[in-house]
Amino acid sequence: MIPAFKRILYVAYPLLTVSECSAGGAEQMLWALEREIAGHGVPTTVAASAGSQVSGELFITGEPCIILDDFERRNLEHQDRIVELIHERAREGRPFDLVHDQSGSFWPLAAEIDFPVLATLHLPRHFYPPHFFENVPANVSFNCVSGAQAPTFVDLNPTVVPNGILLDRFAPNSGPRSGLLWLGRICEEKAPHLALEIARRADEPVNLAGQIYPFSYHQEYFDSEVGPRLEHMPSAAFVSSPSAGQKRRFLRECKAVIITSLVDETSSLVAMEAAASGTPVITFRRGALPEIVVDGVTGFLVDGVEEAVEALKRIEEIVLSDCVSHARENFSGVKMAEGYAQLYHGIAAARNTYAET
Repeated sequence: MIPAFKRILYVAYPLLTVSECSAGGAEQMLWALEREIAGHGVPTTVAASAGSQVSGELFITGEPCIILDDFERRNLEHQDRIVELIHERAREGRPFDLVHDQSGSFWPLAAEIDFPVLATLHLPRHFYPPHFFENVPANVSFNCVSGAQAPTFVDLNPTVVPNGILLDRFAPNSGPRSGLLWLGRICEEKAPHLALEIARRADEPVNLAGQIYPFSYHQEYFDSEVGPRLEHMPSAAFVSSPSAGQKRRFLRECKAVIITSLVDETSSLVAMEAAASGTPVITFRRGALPEIVVDGVTGFLVDGVEEAVEALKRIEEIVLSDCVSHARENFSGVKMAEGYAQLYHGIAAARNTYAET
């Protein structure tokens, strides 16, 4: 299904770049979605940091952050330049028809825009400032990325289009596998230190692959909880900001992926990518993860470190082909794009109906 809008502006999270190598799920999802929509011939523009890699037009709003705790300044710069772009394109006679906000903070400015804004909510509700959901502009609609997330935003009447991945980027490996993998953002709520503890107790080598975002509390967490454990675990390796190729190789060569989030995750691209690679996932039973990992089929849902260690003893029960089949049936990026295209049509129809009354 081709989207109903002629020109779509995608708004990225301001701190870092958008690419296939992005550590954040929102950035990866935006990269995949925009690729699919642009592939249908729809003119797309992505407002993001310099160095981003997109399929349509890249509008650079500034440099990605390298200074700790620079979010407020960078976000203001990001938003101001996006508003300027929107007004400039309108003056030029080639206005955008839709803003699809993936940044987590642009939609409160929708009152300055006279066309629809769709905000995809990637985070648990308590991660957003409460005032963001007060006096929401009438041209804003919301989408959640999982069934588990949607009830926490029921007052916003959100739609649900689940995340997806580009399945053709991932290939299973039927050959030898060894060790464990933890993949993602290095921060306290993702708890990679618990993945190291699981690997230590299970006597398994582990790759910790991810990125430390430019926040002092993230760096402090790494320095206090992750770095010392790595120093005392010769079989553990930290790979900072892995390339897309490295990530795919890690996923298909490891024995299992460990997900240790201490918050109710709204989705998990890592779990989807693992399944597409034929790799079992052992994950804490939080948020949307039970929607993605089928207990006993594509991995194991556990409640804590001890259960994770015990689940590793049963990892051979998981069949590679079952993981891949489940991924292909449920995690298609094409299916995700079709869901958003349908949502775009609904937004366009509602706008036309409103304009006629």
